[in-house]
Amino acid sequence: MVGGYRKAGDLPEVIAVFPLDGALLLPGGVLPLQIFEPRYLNMIDDIMRGDRLIGMIQTSEGGPRGAPLLRDVGCAGRITSYSETGDGKYLIALTGVCRFAVVDELDVRTPYRQVRTDFRRFEFDLAVDDEAVEFERTRFLDLLRRFLDRRQLGVEWDVIHSAPAPALINSLSMALPFSTVEKQALLEAPDLDARRHALTALLEIDGAFGGAEDDDAPSIQ
Repeated sequence: MVGGYRKAGDLPEVIAVFPLDGALLLPGGVLPLQIFEPRYLNMIDDIMRGDRLIGMIQTSEGGPRGAPLLRDVGCAGRITSYSETGDGKYLIALTGVCRFAVVDELDVRTPYRQVRTDFRRFEFDLAVDDEAVEFERTRFLDLLRRFLDRRQLGVEWDVIHSAPAPALINSLSMALPFSTVEKQALLEAPDLDARRHALTALLEIDGAFGGAEDDDAPSIQ
């Protein structure tokens, strides 16, 4: 349990958000980030003096160029690792705490964006069961191997084979090179089993249509 949060009411109503398409954070997952834009350096400075929570969120079409519309669902993460580089950058790691629904975006004077959140819809994220029931991995890992081979990507297969189901599904969902729409679908999956089915479907689609570069390949939405 990251940060000792036990129920939705323990989490802040307003959080700063970091819109970053293609970057997926899930509860319990760890997302390393390199921060260099001045507005986000300012955000980190402010957050480190408080609860150290950031809302990772993707954008959707519409809105001004500098402030595109935000997706309806993101994931709050707590800064669990922090260091500074000699050239003024911050290296942080966010550990996923709980997903949230965006109620509205606030009109703020800070250079970074802030939203009012509703964590209640995803309160069960705070009680993730690491001992979740396992699933039949043989076919899933075969699909994964083919997906990785097509992209000449490697993984530590010993770790893949031994990882508990929650860690395996969530880490692959975060790390594999899916589109922003597909990442959002994985984020919004109701529970771990639904996310596993969505991830399996993406691997199957990729295999059937010869890779993500195929413009005709469908996606889950």
